[in-house]
Amino acid sequence: MVQPMFQRSLLAALAALALAGCSSVPRPPVPLVAHVDLERFMGDWYVIASIPTYIERDAWNAVESYRLDDDGSIATTFTFRKGGFDGPDKRYTPRGFVFDRDSNAVWGMQFVWPIKADYRIAYLSDDYGQTVIAREARDYVWIMARSPSISEADYARLEEFVASMGYDTTLLRKVPQRWLATADAREGTP
Repeated sequence: MVQPMFQRSLLAALAALALAGCSSVPRPPVPLVAHVDLERFMGDWYVIASIPTYIERDAWNAVESYRLDDDGSIATTFTFRKGGFDGPDKRYTPRGFVFDRDSNAVWGMQFVWPIKADYRIAYLSDDYGQTVIAREARDYVWIMARSPSISEADYARLEEFVASMGYDTTLLRKVPQRWLATADAREGTP
């Protein structure tokens, strides 16, 4: 008697899972910037906030820098201090590959060969001063700016944009940024 009851329970559970999977509504694709001028997009971007990957969970003074190489790929340098403004310097050098040459907004970011992680420019201000980088999986997101801080109003607007794409914004972490107002500010000296 126990076996038939177990089989019925197992079948009911599997049917419920199957129906739940069928009834879920797929999310719309992440919105993309209509066109990114790659030359203008290159340079330094301060990470204002993110739903961070494992390597950047304790990042301070995080900066992503891009350089367009002759072969069309994007040399990328991601630097931060781990655990505090005086923490050890961390540096990663993935390479970006533009997948959609019509918009230049869909890239693959390669940290390890042959994997190219999804990287989508979902928002870019007209002056190329603020951007939001998203992923179709809605697992990670980055709010970045050309300066180490943005106004609270701008942050709230960008956070709302991130939420509109289907992200859980309670997972957003503001990245502490503190820089000297001198020529060596990019060195991350507090």
